[in-house]
Amino acid sequence: MDKINVDHMLAIEEPFIKAPLEQLKRVVRQSQKQSERSASQVSAVLGNMTKQGDAMDDEEVDQELGGLIDRLKTLKRKLEEAKSEEALLIQRSKQRATDLNELSSFESSSVPEFQRWCRSRLDRVLIDYMLRNGSVDTAKLLAKNGNLEHFADSSLFELVMSIERELCEQHSCSGALLWCAENRSALRKIQSALEFELRLQEYIEMIRARQTVAAIVYAKKHLTAWSDTQMARIQRAMTLLAFAPATQCAPYKNMFDEARWDQLAREFRSVIFRLFNLPAQPLLHLLLQTGLSALKTPACVSDDPVEHNRNCPVCQTDTLGKLAQDLPLSHHVNSNLVCRISGEKMDDNNPPMRLPNGYVYSFNALSDMAAKHGKIKCPRTDQLFSMNDAKKLFVS
Repeated sequence: MDKINVDHMLAIEEPFIKAPLEQLKRVVRQSQKQSERSASQVSAVLGNMTKQGDAMDDEEVDQELGGLIDRLKTLKRKLEEAKSEEALLIQRSKQRATDLNELSSFESSSVPEFQRWCRSRLDRVLIDYMLRNGSVDTAKLLAKNGNLEHFADSSLFELVMSIERELCEQHSCSGALLWCAENRSALRKIQSALEFELRLQEYIEMIRARQTVAAIVYAKKHLTAWSDTQMARIQRAMTLLAFAPATQCAPYKNMFDEARWDQLAREFRSVIFRLFNLPAQPLLHLLLQTGLSALKTPACVSDDPVEHNRNCPVCQTDTLGKLAQDLPLSHHVNSNLVCRISGEKMDDNNPPMRLPNGYVYSFNALSDMAAKHGKIKCPRTDQLFSMNDAKKLFVS
């Protein structure tokens, strides 16, 4: 019976269960801050009205109370929206926990229920991959057809892509800065300088437009707040005032480089993935690399193409082999001999056969070749032999 290693499977599924919980924490925290801020503002206005007392006429009182009512209505609407989002995230977390809990109920990997679960898991892994690469509509369609909407973090990836497009295409930091303001405490906890980089970029764009006075005012307001940790960068930024955008002087040339926008987009994606406990790589890549690492042998990384096995995915350097480039070699206590012609394992039922030129292939592969063509042709040297020339090998 093929027993399922539940602990190992759950280890790689950690982001799957943590992502909606992290989103829920942030929604609750933002709602709480919003409520506290509005309550403080209302208390301040009421306190001011109480102090003035009879000094305020009826029209002023009506105006102040009308403003308070509008403010409280706005708060109520935002809290209702937050409550709906919280309910959605709670439901999403429950469904994901239920899905993972099913693993403990499967007796073996061969039962139909486990096969169905694996198929569902493959679909959500593909959905994650498509969302990361911008194929949102296709991902949503797959989620809808498979009833996997609660397993897809569509809204999160849509936010990421929206801000990335704003940075890379529109060269605007407004959306990213708004997000930073909403998540400032979380960014401070992970010691992220993303907001500083965005402020620095807006400062650079002012200098590019030769808005020198505005750039200095902006730097005093937004860059000096980071002087404790970014003083060297701030000093370099102020020196940038003396250079034209076409300067060839490094590092100021790099600061004017348009490629900084793409770098900011990559940094934003990295930071938001870190906050929501999402891996930098798609889960599809991680799962594939898990399997590829068990197949990678010294022959796979040999400079001699002859050593590569046509049936080995790691040896296919133009496809899956790219994912395996940085993986360590697998550790095998017992080696298996695999036929280069058929890809089948060579054992007592399919013994290895040595040709006169020294190359070894399986008995079944050579027998099939001899039966079809009358001769055996070595795929490496193109030499021809008869079946009687092949000698059986015994591996001890």
